[in-house]
Amino acid sequence: MAAKNLNPDTNPHHADRLQRWRLILGAQADPSGESELSGDQQGMDDVLEALYEAPPDRGLGPSSPSVNRWLGDIRQYFPTPVVQLLQRDALDRLGLRQMLLEPELLESIEADIPLVATLLTLKESLPAQTRETAREVVRRIVKQLEAQLVQPLRQAVQGSRYRSLPKRRPRFQEIDWHRTIRANLKHYQPQYQTIIPEHLIGYSRRSPHLRQLILLVDQSGSMATSVVYAGVIGSILASLRSLETHLIVFDTSVVDLSEHLHDPVELLFATQLGGGTHIAKAMAYAQPRMRNPRETVFVLISDLMEGASEAELVRQAAAIQASGAQFITLLALNDQGAPRYDRAMAGHFAELGIPVFACSPDKFPGLMAALLHRQDIHQWLARANIAVKP
Repeated sequence: MAAKNLNPDTNPHHADRLQRWRLILGAQADPSGESELSGDQQGMDDVLEALYEAPPDRGLGPSSPSVNRWLGDIRQYFPTPVVQLLQRDALDRLGLRQMLLEPELLESIEADIPLVATLLTLKESLPAQTRETAREVVRRIVKQLEAQLVQPLRQAVQGSRYRSLPKRRPRFQEIDWHRTIRANLKHYQPQYQTIIPEHLIGYSRRSPHLRQLILLVDQSGSMATSVVYAGVIGSILASLRSLETHLIVFDTSVVDLSEHLHDPVELLFATQLGGGTHIAKAMAYAQPRMRNPRETVFVLISDLMEGASEAELVRQAAAIQASGAQFITLLALNDQGAPRYDRAMAGHFAELGIPVFACSPDKFPGLMAALLHRQDIHQWLARANIAVKP
């Protein structure tokens, strides 16, 4: 048997592994330069070094003219998810939030939900010439989210508008002919080549009834991406006539943004991300807005980190739950899962019979359908493979 070739100069697989480790660990892991990088690999190494290794005076300083070029280079060498990660690291590690204040740099950024959340946090600091650029970035992301969520949300809501009821003597237009024929096959008359049905199967349809949805959204800093998703989802649902949608955001104050639901971009720019949390105050504001609690879906989106009286929060939650509303709490509405949250408060909510869990945006339409159909939410969560907290 021939011996394996372990010489990196002649073993291409070994050389490829060395190059990958060299890119991961950086130049300091290969001071003698034994691992030679190709053209594209060298380009990758340069942009990674500028971010993770170079000192500020030679790297991506906040006012460095190389930032714009670096933003273009990372898009050349890496796929979009990696580009977005590198941009976030640049903002966090090197203090480059200043670059979001410059419209020409903002136009070069690969937008994503965390970037939108950052822009909304900084909106008061944006100079006039940058605000419209920032709005265009937010508008672009909103359109992407709408394209993903509009159809599933419409199907979820419209599928629950009519609830069919069995009827013993259905009118002609109410007959379910397929089920009637199957149920009466034994009554087939060969001489007439027809079925004489003894039992007609049909359903009457209840008239469309208006349900109410209240989205109560925590806009403290840790909930920023959830605010973005909730704003877009709320705007989509508000466009459906069979659902009366309210969106209320809160920190230590409460703001009803329902009047902005027709324009998700304006709605998002009306939020005030960051600050403290007074959940009980927000719930006390929202509860009287329920016209008919038994026809209301009440969704609290919060990490339950109450900054005021916890006893008052439990009392408010118990009152809403006792009213007959369908009450759930989402610890997060994003793709990152549940953030750090108050486990003790989540336990109090669970004791009240209020499901507490995190939900990704792609599963929210199914959740809405389950709520509007009054399905057992715990059974739906089990089928959706979503863990209930705490």
